[in-house]
Amino acid sequence: MEASSDGAEARRFLQMRMALGEITFDRAKHAIERRIRDQAVRWEWAFGADARRNRARLERLRDSCAGECVVVICNGPSLNRVDMNLVKEQKSICMNRSYIMFDSWGFVPTYFTSINHLVLDQFSEDIKGLEMVKFVDFTHRRKLPENDGFLYFRIPPSFRDSFQPDLTRPITSGGTVTYVSLQLAFYMGFAKVIIIGMDHRFSAVGTPNASEIRSAEKDDDHVHPDYFPKGIKWQLPDLYRSELAYREARTMFEKNGRRIIDATIDGACNVFEKMPLEKALSA
Repeated sequence: MEASSDGAEARRFLQMRMALGEITFDRAKHAIERRIRDQAVRWEWAFGADARRNRARLERLRDSCAGECVVVICNGPSLNRVDMNLVKEQKSICMNRSYIMFDSWGFVPTYFTSINHLVLDQFSEDIKGLEMVKFVDFTHRRKLPENDGFLYFRIPPSFRDSFQPDLTRPITSGGTVTYVSLQLAFYMGFAKVIIIGMDHRFSAVGTPNASEIRSAEKDDDHVHPDYFPKGIKWQLPDLYRSELAYREARTMFEKNGRRIIDATIDGACNVFEKMPLEKALSA
């Protein structure tokens, strides 16, 4: 499915991103509860001192990397086939538990993003120790405070996803931290984004976004076998929703004369322009 098709068509699909069979009582209950809890967060984002400071700090990053290139490092198994020396000198955005690979890569990426509450709840101490600028969900600001190097996205509950070019305003997640990272890259002014490790396929099966406790001895769906180890709670991604969101991202980048290149080795996502990493870096 090509991302260059009509934006109105993408928006129609965004409003129908969930099959009827996936609408369960538990998911509906969770959605309602989340919206109730969000009312207090909405007030704090609008009027709280933490939010005002955060917006001021975000404002300083607006277009700070105008015209530059950034590599978005996803966490699929294909990343083990990438020559990460090619990325070492580039500005880069990593996500979630990618930090377990920093020693193997031989470098620390420039920025870190995470929005999944299960990751932020279960691995908060690891994330606090990362020595880079870290972007996380505003709802975790007390557990992950700004004096530990955190900035915050506001991600309210939403029935549809849209690409937000201004991170001082609420954004939508597209069901994946990769989509959030693309909004971050756009906000900072990057003219070219190269994605690696976005395999866009999972051997695990189940209901998208449903929290489950991992029972497998090793994680075959990520870059490291202990990425989500046995006994950890996780959520199976919604690949359909993320593709729809990626189409919005591609449209926004291309409308503004910018590029997103997918340099994932054998990646299953067909939304973005494809190119080997070495060629993409010089394109």
